[in-house]
Amino acid sequence: MRPARGGRRVTDRRPDSQAFDVLAAIETAFGHVSRPEHFTDYRHCCECFEHDETLRVATPDTIGLAELGNPGWDPICFVSVEGFHYYMPALARLALGRGQASYVEQFLFHLQWPPDRIERMNQEQRSALRQLLAFIFDTMFEDIDDLDREMLVRLLSLG
Repeated sequence: MRPARGGRRVTDRRPDSQAFDVLAAIETAFGHVSRPEHFTDYRHCCECFEHDETLRVATPDTIGLAELGNPGWDPICFVSVEGFHYYMPALARLALGRGQASYVEQFLFHLQWPPDRIERMNQEQRSALRQLLAFIFDTMFEDIDDLDREMLVRLLSLG
């Protein structure tokens, strides 16, 4: 693990320096986002409460596939836009995993809905996200199933 701006640490999960540069750009763009008091509409139901608690006890440095890796029980499905932006450095790190350690398909899904997850990003954040998506396209395209490839291409076209 290498230190990144904002006091967080960025894991270079891929051997090349380009992955580190992409994660560093995400950290620079999103590392200043304030931690929300709550991450979900925790009063809505027991599931929202449990997902909120999962996100409240973790940080972008500590959260991993143990908490997020089950597509049927992924707290990011319910997270607020502020919580999504707060956890973006972790989501990017996990998206660059390989094989069983990959979160890329869930990550692409989470970028689709709700649309304001991207719409409420500032220019620096959008640029860092585009850099991440381009890196995924260039280095992981063959590892992604057809439907998620379509999502990736659609997300890249948002510019």
